[in-house]
Amino acid sequence: MKLFGTDGIRGEANRFPMTPEIALRVGQAVGYLFRNQGRHRRIIIGKDTRLSGYLFETALAAGVLSMGAEAWLVGPLPTPAIAFLTRDLRAEAGVVISASHNPYQDNGIKIFGADGYKLSDELEARIEALVDSKEMEEHRALAAEIGRARRIEDARGRYMVHLKRAFPEDLDLEGLKIVVDCAHGATYRVAPEILEELGATVIRLGCSPNGLNINQGCGATAPEVLREKVLAEGAHLGLAFDGDGDRLIVVDEKGRILDGDHLLGFLALVFKREGGLPGNTVVATVMSNLALEKFLKGHGIALKRVQVGDRYVVEEMRKGGFRLGGEQSGHLVILDRATTGDGVLTALTVLGILRKEDRPASVIGDLFEKYPQILKNVKVKERKPPKEVPGLSERIAQAEKILGEKGRVVVRPSGTEPKYRVMLEGEDQGLITQLAEELVEYIEKTLG
Repeated sequence: MKLFGTDGIRGEANRFPMTPEIALRVGQAVGYLFRNQGRHRRIIIGKDTRLSGYLFETALAAGVLSMGAEAWLVGPLPTPAIAFLTRDLRAEAGVVISASHNPYQDNGIKIFGADGYKLSDELEARIEALVDSKEMEEHRALAAEIGRARRIEDARGRYMVHLKRAFPEDLDLEGLKIVVDCAHGATYRVAPEILEELGATVIRLGCSPNGLNINQGCGATAPEVLREKVLAEGAHLGLAFDGDGDRLIVVDEKGRILDGDHLLGFLALVFKREGGLPGNTVVATVMSNLALEKFLKGHGIALKRVQVGDRYVVEEMRKGGFRLGGEQSGHLVILDRATTGDGVLTALTVLGILRKEDRPASVIGDLFEKYPQILKNVKVKERKPPKEVPGLSERIAQAEKILGEKGRVVVRPSGTEPKYRVMLEGEDQGLITQLAEELVEYIEKTLG
């Protein structure tokens, strides 16, 4: 049984693998594996704002309690908040119920260890094996040893205090008008409240979750709505988060949409200038734009690429001792401040720099102009690696030969959905569009 993808377990709510039965078994596996890892036997459980979150919260908690561990429920909070609280509350593990930027129909389960980092492939494989076996049955807690559940009422406040450390103590946001789009997701209270506490005038979008509207035409995956509002209000900038709050997309005062590549370039330059960029290296994925790589190289900064998935970014950062990494999607990691991507923390870091230097948000977009890039998603029946699809590797190689050093081709199966991702970038928009369509047509014909 295969449960875990590149970012935990994910799927349509109430359909395999995201069923309450599987969630119960995952809760049992987590309780079984981690209940004796520390003194407290605590498992933190948080969620985003999806309707199905109630279903999985209850099932996971029941599983944890049945194994004699404690379930500490924190309610709707961003994914990075659960990573932080797991460490802050000295818990043995943290579980997040979220499908990130996906629509409300989907949900997922992500697990953090006591150190606040996502679990290794080995531990995820161990949980899968436990879910599919009878090993845990003889280890169920006796009646007197069943775990207790409790709600942590001050969880949001703890997280907000942590976030404020990313913003200079001697500065504030007085006089700034900021539009905030929380995608009707987990940041709907945290993000606007903390910006208002720092003195900003906040115009809220996507802050009225009803369980069904998360990521629906708003947030980091649909920043055009934010762009229109920034321009209409004459705001200084706009901030867009995704459903679970680990991504950030910025809109500057000119209405330009600035993604993770822009933010990585901006922060890398500042960190290097301040002597805070170990190894003069930034970690990104194969999806980051070639223009970012050339910009960083021009400033003596190396870009180290890894496969798609923030866990692989973090793994490389920890291995190499690097501080800054992230994805084009806006999922940035500042490793001395957080163990995973944190959209609100990234926003506060960027705002702190802009405020300190008294510069507008447009300075970020002025750093470099991105190469034209086209990304197409192809629904498939099988997610085979390209080398296992007859003729696909040869077609990719031919496209790469045509583009040469003036472009890139990335073709890969999605780690979370039954889709293939086809990305091309280069100087000639018409050429990359043509090549992308040819690859998409072949994949549809072969795997669709």
